[in-house]
Amino acid sequence: MANHKSALKRIRSNEKKRVLNRYQHKTTRNAIKAIRLATDKNEASEKLSSVISMIDKLAKKNIIHANKASNLKSKLTKHVAAL
Repeated sequence: MANHKSALKRIRSNEKKRVLNRYQHKTTRNAIKAIRLATDKNEASEKLSSVISMIDKLAKKNIIHANKASNLKSKLTKHVAAL
């Protein structure tokens, strides 16, 4: 266990960030899954802009890689267009 005050604070802040990152990542994954399972084009296209925004935020915070974000957005856009 850490002995320095700064190390203890770092442990606390890392845990808070980890929990928040997991929540945001899981929420985004659920939203992506909802788009993939959607059968109505209007419904999917409405959700698409919010999901793309979520993906961009994850990439900006380095929760997911920028290239993965790009691939996800591309595939989702293609999927919605094909509905």
